[in-house]
Amino acid sequence: MRHILSILMENESGAMSRVVGLFSARDYNIDSLSVAATEDPTLSRMTIVTRGDEAVLEQITKQLNKLIEVVKVIDLNDSRFVERELMLVKIRAVGKDRDEMLRLTEIYRGRVVDVTDKTYTIEITGTSSKLDSFLETVSKGLILETVRTGAAGIGRGERILKI
Repeated sequence: MRHILSILMENESGAMSRVVGLFSARDYNIDSLSVAATEDPTLSRMTIVTRGDEAVLEQITKQLNKLIEVVKVIDLNDSRFVERELMLVKIRAVGKDRDEMLRLTEIYRGRVVDVTDKTYTIEITGTSSKLDSFLETVSKGLILETVRTGAAGIGRGERILKI
């Protein structure tokens, strides 16, 4: 099962590599990772998407909590949350494909951020499944390049990552 972990940690050199090292040392895969400072510049929030059953997630959480830099670990799947990912995709857009790509971009509530005589660069934000759906809809031969940020997530309602 896919899980989104939100990890509040000290914003210091080497903290991120220790978290990632924990995953690789135990042979757990990271599907996506994003990290940035929070509203408190001494703390960072790392969002990790990984897969595993409840036993694996419990083990990951226990190991993360042992790290000195980790302040709090939350599995966002345990409650309601909002997930977003950003994707930039460069698409070949020549002839009749130009209008079709604009129509698809509008349907997926994306926007064209760069135009050349042969390509469009499209920005789409949404859940990972929405981005996957867009890529499946576009003919494979038209996709030139894709860049994705990985999922970012936050719990709904009251603040859940209190120290």
